[in-house]
Amino acid sequence: MKTALPLTCFSLVALVASLSQAADWPVWRGPTLDGISAEKDWKLSGEPKVLWEAEVGLGFSSFVVGAGRVFTTGHADDRDSVFCLDAKTGKVIWKHEYAADLGDKYYEGGTSATPTVDGDKVYQLSRWGDLFCFEAATGKVVWEKNVQKETEANIPDWGFASAPLVQGDLLILNVGKAGMAVEKTTGKIVWKSETDSAGYSTPYPITRDGKKLAIIGSGDSYVAVDVTNGTPAWSYKWNTRYGVNAADPILSGDQLFISSGYNKGCTLLKLTASQPEKVWENKVLKNQFNSSILIGEHLYGIDGDQNSRCSLKCVSLADGKELWSEKSIGFGSLMAADGRLIILTEKGELVIAKASAEKFDEISRAQILSGRCWSAPVLANGQLFARNTPGHVVCLDATK
Repeated sequence: MKTALPLTCFSLVALVASLSQAADWPVWRGPTLDGISAEKDWKLSGEPKVLWEAEVGLGFSSFVVGAGRVFTTGHADDRDSVFCLDAKTGKVIWKHEYAADLGDKYYEGGTSATPTVDGDKVYQLSRWGDLFCFEAATGKVVWEKNVQKETEANIPDWGFASAPLVQGDLLILNVGKAGMAVEKTTGKIVWKSETDSAGYSTPYPITRDGKKLAIIGSGDSYVAVDVTNGTPAWSYKWNTRYGVNAADPILSGDQLFISSGYNKGCTLLKLTASQPEKVWENKVLKNQFNSSILIGEHLYGIDGDQNSRCSLKCVSLADGKELWSEKSIGFGSLMAADGRLIILTEKGELVIAKASAEKFDEISRAQILSGRCWSAPVLANGQLFARNTPGHVVCLDATK
């Protein structure tokens, strides 16, 4: 759709001041929503020291960290649970359980979405549309509802998987064809979209001339909507097999990178005053669901689906050219901090490598988990949090 507003700039919404304390990691992909931590002088070499371990149940949630607490989710005995753990000891501060189907269609099942911390509140969206607001310190339920039942939105094949995005007084959710919004204090629906199947990416905020938009990945496109009322600003068709548009977009200036798996590939779009314009498109980097990292002018990410031959790749953002590929990583997830990549392979190896466009430059490699590992690791306040699918959590000392 066209708009009369001129394009002057695109930028990530500034969340750091309001959401983070010290080096907290309060939201999916971190305070700057790009998977990059601002931490310096961290160390994870040799055999990392394990500070504590915990069990949280079956699932694929990553972690959020705030005010000395770590939050994640898991499933056991026909119930989903939201866990709040003490960041220093791993002790359960509180746990909220609720009845939920395992949902083991095509895979093990369990929980998917990562919680969101916003000040003294925590928000969680389940695969089946259960939406909660908790007191972060106590786990008291402030409000709860099922947004899928209330809107009659279609449930995607693998359920809702995105983290809630806080925008002012609203929570933006990837529910429905182009998202929906509720009041974060009450859960009251402010706006909703058509009931067609959602994608799996977390709503991604950008700002244009002071107008806040969220980019929503649906089952067949990426659409930018006004966060205040859901009005579409533009929609870019992006058909992926099974509707799995799961990796989050990445913004660089006025350019937007999108990538999907299932042999779909990736594209770089130039954002304009109306419909985005394609800069390039290829199949060099296919992110199935774990997003890439942009450092400078280079993308680092996992190419390929978990049941295929995968590799870690470095790709030029400007033209989509592959600069190197490292097959020893295989499938996995990653984040970055201080010019280094923090990679968790599917087999539970923690790999630290320099973020170099010239070659794969490995610093260290250690086996920290067993079983399937799909969830992104998180570095926060000198600690590294990682988990496997069955729900075994390890916290590593990243200061020595």
